[in-house]
Amino acid sequence: MRLRLRQVRAEEGFTLIELLVASAMGAVVMGAVAMLVIAAVKGQPEISKQAQNITTARWVLERFTHELRNGLSVTKAEPDEVSFQAYVRRSTCGGTATLPASTPAIKCQVTYSCTTTACSRTESAAGTYTGTPREIFSGIDSSQVFTYVPEVSEASEASEVTYVKVTLSLPEPDGVGAFTVSSGTSLRNATLGY
Repeated sequence: MRLRLRQVRAEEGFTLIELLVASAMGAVVMGAVAMLVIAAVKGQPEISKQAQNITTARWVLERFTHELRNGLSVTKAEPDEVSFQAYVRRSTCGGTATLPASTPAIKCQVTYSCTTTACSRTESAAGTYTGTPREIFSGIDSSQVFTYVPEVSEASEASEVTYVKVTLSLPEPDGVGAFTVSSGTSLRNATLGY
């Protein structure tokens, strides 16, 4: 009999109450994990949209600064527009056919113009400002994109500009505030006298 009592006492296991408490605690922990996963999945599209906007803005800034760096002289300098003369590798100003590497580039007027929602690029014959604007970026929330050194005022001319800073203000996906991406460049060909 004593042997039988020892065997009964030696049997280990969980009582029904212990199992119920452990199940309830497990359900609470799994619920918290599920809430975190759901929040992450719901927030992912906004994060992806913001990342894509930033990547696109960086690409646009690189394009702006590369073309400005190779510019010859600034002819218009406004906060929402910059126009400058530059050599382009096209057969005609505003055309789409690219020149072969053995053919010299041609001098054209390049104008970047921004509104409160988008920026466009116009390419025309040197000294003219007419042409077909092509939108290159949208999604900004300010037209105040360009700043200049020296600062352009009524006393100074746009042709005196040697440095252009480009700032793109992108709205946050949640609608609160803005994210800015900026870069700048000197007109190296202007300082070399081309």
